[in-house]
Amino acid sequence: MPRGRYSLHDPHDHAPLGEEHFQCATGPTGWRYVAQLTSPSGEHSGSVDLTLDELGRPLRLELNAASWRVRGAALDGVTWVRTDPAGERATEGNVAAHAFTGTSPAFLVATARLLRLAPGATATRVRLVAFTAPVLAPRTLDQSWALLERTAHPTDSGPLTVDEYQVTALDTGERHSVHIAGDVVLAAPGIELEDLESPPSSFAENFPPPGA
Repeated sequence: MPRGRYSLHDPHDHAPLGEEHFQCATGPTGWRYVAQLTSPSGEHSGSVDLTLDELGRPLRLELNAASWRVRGAALDGVTWVRTDPAGERATEGNVAAHAFTGTSPAFLVATARLLRLAPGATATRVRLVAFTAPVLAPRTLDQSWALLERTAHPTDSGPLTVDEYQVTALDTGERHSVHIAGDVVLAAPGIELEDLESPPSSFAENFPPPGA
């Protein structure tokens, strides 16, 4: 069960956004990631709770930030309910998309798991609903993902397989790299892994390949 800490910053001007203290685990029915967010001053600023099914689809999502809350799941595309800080009004949304995304590294792992790309294969297009901090406003976006390389790195506890993805925003053409090992993001724009108490989990140990 990996447990650790990410530091988050603005990918453009590198201004610090805070930290995400997380733990996650794979299992026979899916993957769960939970995290607590802190501001640059160290104050609690939100939380993430994401559960995927065995195919990588979002079974349950709950985000909290600045008293806003979003609950969502894969249902007729993706469906969510967003609640205002006063708790007086809830807004429902539904989009024909594949999954959710946002600033949490959990969403990068989730998208990679959903697509399950092969190294060198043609890039795959994916439609996602992003929730933007601090008010968790929803926005639909399209990306393409390609798995450029899969590399095994020797470690004291055995080989560590690292996948390098190229992610392209289809509305702007902006490209960036994402490095993922199992269910942990090693590096991505705006994300740095600062601490990891145990090795990443391997999805291959628990999930069948597509079409199995």
